[in-house]
Amino acid sequence: MNYNYRYRLHPSDALEQRLAWSVDTCRQVYNHFLHRLNRTDNTSVYSEQKLLPSLKKWWNDLKHVHSKVLQKVVQRLYDNLSTLRGRKENGYRVGTLKWKAPNEYRSFTYSQSGFKLKNTSGRTKLWLSKLGEVPLTFHRDLPNDTEIKTVTVKQEPTGKWYAILGVETPDDPPEKPENPEKRVGIDVGILKYAHDTDGTAIESLDLSDERERLERAQRDLSRKEHGSANWEKQRRVVAERHAELKSKRRDFLHKLSNYYAREYDLVAVEDLDAAGLVELPGNSRNRAGAAWGTFLRMLEYKCEREGTHFVAVDPAGTTTECASCGVSTGKPLWVREHSCPACGFEADRDANAAWNILSRGVNKRLGAGRSESTPVETALPVSSVADAKRVVETGSPTLKRELSGER
Repeated sequence: MNYNYRYRLHPSDALEQRLAWSVDTCRQVYNHFLHRLNRTDNTSVYSEQKLLPSLKKWWNDLKHVHSKVLQKVVQRLYDNLSTLRGRKENGYRVGTLKWKAPNEYRSFTYSQSGFKLKNTSGRTKLWLSKLGEVPLTFHRDLPNDTEIKTVTVKQEPTGKWYAILGVETPDDPPEKPENPEKRVGIDVGILKYAHDTDGTAIESLDLSDERERLERAQRDLSRKEHGSANWEKQRRVVAERHAELKSKRRDFLHKLSNYYAREYDLVAVEDLDAAGLVELPGNSRNRAGAAWGTFLRMLEYKCEREGTHFVAVDPAGTTTECASCGVSTGKPLWVREHSCPACGFEADRDANAAWNILSRGVNKRLGAGRSESTPVETALPVSSVADAKRVVETGSPTLKRELSGER
């Protein structure tokens, strides 16, 4: 299996300049081959990569950049082109690839060779060909018997440098159980971020303080003269506020997705078009901040890693359909309780949706009908509402107490 591990780099001032120079040189190479792409017919990633040795004869700066890094720059261009064509084939209106400005190109990648992790005087350093050794905070060990396939060096808008190590493990993912016993359906929302069929509700993460600090920093930036030293200093502050908000949100999503992937044998969720939902009028800020798409992507790959069935089902009608008898009952968004006029089943609106999601997930993955235990027989009031800021790693007694209702 393939994993990415991210580590903070601590280059010296001189080395930081060389890293920045390498990024900018890769950007110029990207723009050079984009220029060729727009003016030359029948080009491919392989034909263009073969031009790199001859390019070095007159572009002397390229001799100071590792050959694999330059090859990945060309591959990056054609990967972007492939993505653009794929979106066009799926009916999206797309433009053309644009030249990269200095603030739009922030990374370069080594593939297969040109890098090595070293332990020098008890401190881990990353050796990069043509650049040298860069100290890093090795806060997390790599899995045993792993092989580092790629190293991506990236500078964030905050000015901090990071290395993303792409590793491959020899072990195959665990085999998924044929008849999963521990099953859960998850309905995501805004007021409650997640509501599952076990009666657990997780509150949405409160990032109001972080957003307020970001807005203050943005107001201060708007008062600075664009391009001045004070403007650049305040731009870094704004970037730090963005990074702080993003870090807290991703930490919450990682921990929540870890819990479901490790604790259950089958996880059913809605197949949401997260990007499309953000474009809808009204409340788009909260929908964007919920990052449902990110959560579902995290949950999917972690289920694969843990040997858990991940099932994404059609979301249409999960809220209006009765989880007990299947009769659809329309209800406005402000009505938070489900009450079926046909069978009398009553439940929390999100709990009813979660049961429908689980039923569809079981039917899709296992070919079964509705769950053996209907919600009428098993559904209980919400057993606990866990504060989002108290969601911690799976296996922690704190999380187990929260979910069991203990205090």
